[in-house]
Amino acid sequence: MSAPLAGIRVADFSELLPGPFMTQALVELGAEVIKIERPPQGDPVRAGSPGLFGTVNRGKRSRMLDLKSETGRTAALELAAGADIVVEGYRPGVMARLGLDYAAVQAVNPRVIYLSLTGYGQDGPLRLVPGHDLNYLASAGVTSLCGELGGPPQHGIGLPVADLGGAMYALSAILAALYQRERSGEGQYLDVSMTDCIAHWLNTRKGVCQFNGMNSLEDQRQVALSRPAYGVFACRDGAITIAALETHFWMSLVEVLGLRDFAGADYEKLARRVQHCAPINAAISSRTAALGRDEAVALLLARDIPASPVLTIAEANASAHFQARGLAQDGPVGPLTPFPVRLRGMSPAPDTLPELTDAKGGKA
Repeated sequence: MSAPLAGIRVADFSELLPGPFMTQALVELGAEVIKIERPPQGDPVRAGSPGLFGTVNRGKRSRMLDLKSETGRTAALELAAGADIVVEGYRPGVMARLGLDYAAVQAVNPRVIYLSLTGYGQDGPLRLVPGHDLNYLASAGVTSLCGELGGPPQHGIGLPVADLGGAMYALSAILAALYQRERSGEGQYLDVSMTDCIAHWLNTRKGVCQFNGMNSLEDQRQVALSRPAYGVFACRDGAITIAALETHFWMSLVEVLGLRDFAGADYEKLARRVQHCAPINAAISSRTAALGRDEAVALLLARDIPASPVLTIAEANASAHFQARGLAQDGPVGPLTPFPVRLRGMSPAPDTLPELTDAKGGKA
């Protein structure tokens, strides 16, 4: 059986992380992706971060095209004319100035699905404002909820959440558009804003706060950050996570760690525990500090309490779970996790990197 997207061709004008991460997923689903790169050195990530380039561009083909020249634009339009999907991530207006926007491509390829992946979208007052992941999170309202209770907003996430979240919305939109095209015969234009995407995720906080009339930032941060028996707790030789939110988990935790001050029936109500979040978590910390990391996890899991060790990347790669699930596959930049859902016909993740080639396919 062929791969899910076998026969689908993608002309990828995107650079850096969000667009290439999304088109990397298309490669792993079986699509042919032709990466259009600008001279003289191609995608800036090639030289600036070879490890990242090797992570999000495996299995693609490459064409070095000067889109400011008539020859380069003509070659790019020819590639777009033969593509099922066109992806670009420039600021609004750039592709139009180059004669490579949706209108130009649709004129020669009516069935094309054309996706623009940008920070703030194609319209609105922020459309031309420069930005990166951190800015999109702040603009969507996410950063206001981050940090410590009683402290200022902080950015402490170890992943570019808006970039990657936007990439996944772009992927799902493209797949939906492909399915829709099968029924209608028509392509379409997709305007994906990373800020919009992360704002959609934030609905999980907005709904709770709005329903309960929590309009102040202090109240909203309480909802987001006040988690009794839910967090990272230090041990003698590392750290663990505990997530004993539900009452039955909480009651087991009280017994296992001997949290006598919070053993009353009153504390079986989550609302009561939330009110005493700080002393509860302090008590848990005092207990785990005397335990080894693996000892603590084993103790908690023996009572079916949600717990896990805080693993480094190397530890996670070597873990029994990663090995059993095939989540650390060797590649050109070291072990990487393939597209995490296996569909019929999918091949192992590609491990070749695209060489820079000219418009005719020769070495650039």
